[in-house]
Amino acid sequence: MAMGDAAMYGALAGSVLLSLTPDAQRSKVLLYLLVSAAPFAVVAPAIGPTVDRIPGGRRMVMQITAVTRAVVYLVMMFHVDDLLLYPLVFAALVMQKTYAVSKSALVPVVVRNETELVEANSKLSLMSGVVGAIAIGPLALLGKASVSIPLAIGMLLFVAATLSARLLPRDVVAAKPAQKSEKVELRSRGIRLASAAMMLIRASIGFLTFHLFFWLREDFGLAQFGFAAVAATSGSMLGNILAPRLRRSLHEERMLTIALGIIAVAGLFAAITGGLGMAIVLAFVVNFSGSIGRLAFDSIVQRDAPDANQGRAFAQFETRFQLAWVLAAMPPVAFTLPGAVGFLVVGIIGAAAMTIYLEGSRRGRLSRAKRGRPLPPPTAPR
Repeated sequence: MAMGDAAMYGALAGSVLLSLTPDAQRSKVLLYLLVSAAPFAVVAPAIGPTVDRIPGGRRMVMQITAVTRAVVYLVMMFHVDDLLLYPLVFAALVMQKTYAVSKSALVPVVVRNETELVEANSKLSLMSGVVGAIAIGPLALLGKASVSIPLAIGMLLFVAATLSARLLPRDVVAAKPAQKSEKVELRSRGIRLASAAMMLIRASIGFLTFHLFFWLREDFGLAQFGFAAVAATSGSMLGNILAPRLRRSLHEERMLTIALGIIAVAGLFAAITGGLGMAIVLAFVVNFSGSIGRLAFDSIVQRDAPDANQGRAFAQFETRFQLAWVLAAMPPVAFTLPGAVGFLVVGIIGAAAMTIYLEGSRRGRLSRAKRGRPLPPPTAPR
């Protein structure tokens, strides 16, 4: 699936989609964001629980998204130079996000035990980043010769992904509706705080991605955004490599706090210094912190909600995180902020998230102390 995504990006690198003026692109990207928000805001909460109760339901969704992508690429090959390209790209990106939610639901089903869950998520993210980064260069070169070549390759990759998905187990992700114990655990203070922090991390990533796209294109050029995109991918990959090692020596809450603090400091420092170099560094740092924060969040859910269905829970949380990414991306698409102002917004999001998380954690400890309950011992480092 990651290589299939890279095929579209490589094919469109020099297409009419990126050759439009920034103002012309604005309406197209806003439309994409609105369309991509719909499945997470409306469809996923209604359909997701039903899909989870069907044997092989999430596997079926992954197959449907792969087949749809293959068909979209086939049609796209004949409409690269006309207006039909835009709805086709939007459809492909919506399917990409739908796949991400279903993947989050399926990972707990395919690991042997819960201790492997966080490591599996980290490896999957790293694998996607590596194969995508390796594939994008050659596919972009093929796209210069003919846009149809990488799209045809991408179509075959998604056909292969459909067949590969058949090997996934047909297990039911969640046979029964959530029980009271599961609802109580998932609504605990620690998980709610961690979820809010992770939503703000994803919001900062969504905001920064589109802020850099429009600002760098207007002030420096599209190639400079390419450097920022490479830095963002590299940051995510490095975070996924280091996060499991950090977890062996740091508690989950401390990892999440550090991730938020890094985003806050990096954003504020970039706002003060400004410039293209700091933009690229900030893209790296924010995505690096996002990977650290996600692993910490997954670990907190595992630890504090042992009775919850992990597949259902992670699909629900991933839906919220994707929606936060989409909503935060809309302001920088609607109007271009000066580079330093956008960096300041990222820093403020990180600082606000860290403040909320620390204050919420402090109040939780005080509340437990007032009720006369002993404070839980810190989780031993892995």
